Amino acid sequence: MLTDVQLNRYADVLIWALKVARKNPFKKQDTILLQYDRQALGLAEILYNRILDMGMNPIQRMGLTVPMECGFYGVANGKQLVYLPPGDKELYKSINGRIFLHAPDALTHLKDVDPMRIGKVLVARKPFRDILNKREEDGLYSWTLSTLPTDELAKQARMSIDKYTEQIVKACYLDFDDPVSRWQAILKKITVIKRWLNSLDVKSLHIESENVDLTIKPGDRRLWIGISGHNIPSFEIFTSPDWRGTEGRYFANLPSFRSGNYVEGVRMTFDKGAVTKIGADTGEGFTVKQLSMDRGARRIGEFSLTDRRFSRIDRFMADTLYDENHGGRYGNCHLALGSSYSVTYNGDPSELTKEAKKKMGFNDSALHWDLVNTEDKTVTAALATGEKILIYTDGTFKH
Repeated sequence: MLTDVQLNRYADVLIWALKVARKNPFKKQDTILLQYDRQALGLAEILYNRILDMGMNPIQRMGLTVPMECGFYGVANGKQLVYLPPGDKELYKSINGRIFLHAPDALTHLKDVDPMRIGKVLVARKPFRDILNKREEDGLYSWTLSTLPTDELAKQARMSIDKYTEQIVKACYLDFDDPVSRWQAILKKITVIKRWLNSLDVKSLHIESENVDLTIKPGDRRLWIGISGHNIPSFEIFTSPDWRGTEGRYFANLPSFRSGNYVEGVRMTFDKGAVTKIGADTGEGFTVKQLSMDRGARRIGEFSLTDRRFSRIDRFMADTLYDENHGGRYGNCHLALGSSYSVTYNGDPSELTKEAKKKMGFNDSALHWDLVNTEDKTVTAALATGEKILIYTDGTFKH
């Protein structure tokens, strides 16, 4: 497990990330929502006091325990599933920042629950996400997410708890006296790559690997963004494409744990922007029902690439936050089915109406599911000039 020194370094990095993610500076008396799993209590306590020291107001919320979550999805009736507690909407309309500490006791405890029940809950709570997205667009809110080692994560990743902890320490640069300076240096280097990508007038991207042959249309007025403070660790550079231009086949060779279910070997075929064929080696029924959650669940909301030169993650971690930032031999790409990020708009996201987002091909859904491919791949950009250039190969950006 993490030492006290490492936990304090982790807190330094998360506060830095929360500030970087915010368009406008935090102010005294701002409200920060601190959400955490039971096993993350130690780091939550450190962060709670840090937030107080900054003159802001922390609100703590511990997540459901495994018996609570199993009870909820197993026993709740239809009205209870979609029940929204009084005061939550007002809370989300008021918070200025949010830190979530992921430290699960179990990863497959909901495998016997009908996925439609899980989807119903996500759809009911989507208005909360919409509130936070709008506040972020207006520069009033930011968030960051992190993971702490648990026996369950180590078991599912087929590592000892010591080895798993070592991966987290490496990934977050907690083995350095001043990890924040390391993150600042990475941000500086990746900013150069983002500037290069955003200088290209790209009409389409072609992603090829052993099991992937996919074309994506970035769309009008899109930005590549990344290392924005959202997520620690995070080395990915991503955009939210125009979902209507997605064609071809995609394969997620890394397993995925989602909503208490294990899914492996997801294969999808896109036609005219939507998934028309779905398969999975494990968890196919769950996958099909997740993609039936709403109209946008079969459309792409994000495409991302990670450069192996920055990520020190070289093992499957049974945690999407880490797996979507896998470095290893070939880096990774991932796409997310479902909701898109309006912060990838090259302009003021607060000016984007729902109708404008729809017109530009920003996808909307209660789902956001990251599916990761770590195969050796090439990504070729077709430019408006007719030229084709290789932008990614051997796990690195070609700049």
